[in-house]
Amino acid sequence: MDLALFVLLLVLVAVLAGLVGSLTGLGGGVVMIPLLVVLFATSIPVAIGTGFVTILATSSATGATYVRDRLSDIRIGMFLEIATVPGALLGATATVFLTHAHLASALLIALGVVLLGTIPLVLSRRHVEIPALGPQGPVARRLGLSGEYYDHFLQRDVPYRAARARPALAVMFSAGVVSGMFGIGAGALKVLALERSMNLPMKVSTATSNFMIGVTAAAGAGVMLSAGYVNPIVAAPVAIGTALGAFLGSQVLPALRNRTVRTIYVPVVLALAIEVILRGLGIA
Repeated sequence: MDLALFVLLLVLVAVLAGLVGSLTGLGGGVVMIPLLVVLFATSIPVAIGTGFVTILATSSATGATYVRDRLSDIRIGMFLEIATVPGALLGATATVFLTHAHLASALLIALGVVLLGTIPLVLSRRHVEIPALGPQGPVARRLGLSGEYYDHFLQRDVPYRAARARPALAVMFSAGVVSGMFGIGAGALKVLALERSMNLPMKVSTATSNFMIGVTAAAGAGVMLSAGYVNPIVAAPVAIGTALGAFLGSQVLPALRNRTVRTIYVPVVLALAIEVILRGLGIA
């Protein structure tokens, strides 16, 4: 394939990945990595390294918009990062060792299983538009993990209070490991921890996840870069396209219903999970 055409296709596909990643809080990498493997025959280690660049682009492009719209909760995000960053370092190191052990196919299968496991949890809250305010745990109350945002669809301010902080930290450490291993930002697990464990509205969970994934990715990206798994020819156009798509998504999200965000999330994750599992098994 001609290099110019290759770069153009990468940018166009990355725009789509960034748009979906921004709307769902997944971070773009979860869409882009399977697409790199399936459409561009990229090796899984290089795809994962590119995924970290994708995550950083998504987070950078959407972060300011979501903070301005009061959708991202910086206090909650920074609190949970104390668990995700160590997990990301551990996960990225594990990926380097697994790749050297020629277990890249196992990484693909594991990625697919992780993605499939998030779907039932999302579906269980498919009819919830705004979660009811519940009691706060002692940690969340002491740290003041609460706030409100203006919902453009409902046309009113929506208050929220974080509930269980300690279980969320455990999920976030797992999310960090998954992020480091697969370069996906683990937004799927972050959104679930924020929405289910902490009882936050879906839009706040998505926006806060987009903020957090950049910090988590920065931790894992250094490991993959030092191991030689970040290819600039692939990563640069992907970063440009993802940033553009993520910015477009940040303009659309405030006007959507929370249930609409879940509707976008499920089919995208399901299709990509099946595809990467089939790739890992050598079927697709």
